[in-house]
Amino acid sequence: MADKSQARRGLGRGLSALMADVGPAHDASEDTGRRRGDLFVPIERIDANPEQPRRLFRPDELEELAASIREKGVLQPLIVRNNPRKPDHYEIVAGERRWRAAQMAQLHQLPVLIRDYTDTEVLEIAIIENVQRADLNPVEEATGYRQLMDRFGHTQEKLAEALSKSRSHIANLMRLLQLPEDVLDMVRAGDLSAGHARALITTDDPSSLARQVVAKGLSVRETEQLAKTPKATTKKASKQQRTKDADTIAIEQDLSANLKMKVQINHTSGQESGQLTINYQTMDELDEICRILSAAERNVFR
Repeated sequence: MADKSQARRGLGRGLSALMADVGPAHDASEDTGRRRGDLFVPIERIDANPEQPRRLFRPDELEELAASIREKGVLQPLIVRNNPRKPDHYEIVAGERRWRAAQMAQLHQLPVLIRDYTDTEVLEIAIIENVQRADLNPVEEATGYRQLMDRFGHTQEKLAEALSKSRSHIANLMRLLQLPEDVLDMVRAGDLSAGHARALITTDDPSSLARQVVAKGLSVRETEQLAKTPKATTKKASKQQRTKDADTIAIEQDLSANLKMKVQINHTSGQESGQLTINYQTMDELDEICRILSAAERNVFR
């Protein structure tokens, strides 16, 4: 088992170095020639990675790739390592989709690049390869970012730089993971776009609203308006809102907008005390809260 402390602080090679090995994900039909330094290995000596995070391989897409391989072969080598569980065998680090399609095309050998990776690095590269896929749905992409952050200690800034994404893109996608599983299933199925889903994050009953959006075929802007209406709250939430004065609700909304996190203020009428609750979903969000509080403290004592 990989050392947890090693995983949390990130890998010695660096994220960009690992990505250079994986390269942009694309089909064999898009390649113009093989990379130098590859070795041809019998396909029966190549094994799948048992820790591969991607479990679903669509048969129609595999058949399409297999047809291309029958015509042109596998032009982009697989990244492999020596299989630690089977002597004289190789374990796939990146390229399992090509390996599966090559079996369908009945190829006898495949081009590979052999690398010396640890178990932790193999898992990280598998996640990176999945994140780079063009056909990922927003939930799959967000889950990939969450895994890279939680398992390997990468920050949003580091991922944004290495993956050529904006930090806001990564942050907005990861916020989707706050939604209930039934809403995420609608996003996975393509019934809801990421824009629709983002509009529902701060509502009290996103599942009910998501069903309305799908049933009525609402646009993102219409969904945003729906989320702002009083009907967007549950009966319990509506009752709680009625016990709060307009100023308290306004403060909650302002804080939520500025922090980009859900904020609740529970103030007992007629008393000076109360509770301020800030809900964070990631360690990065907690770090941001700590940074804001620390900066405010320094300003107070100047």
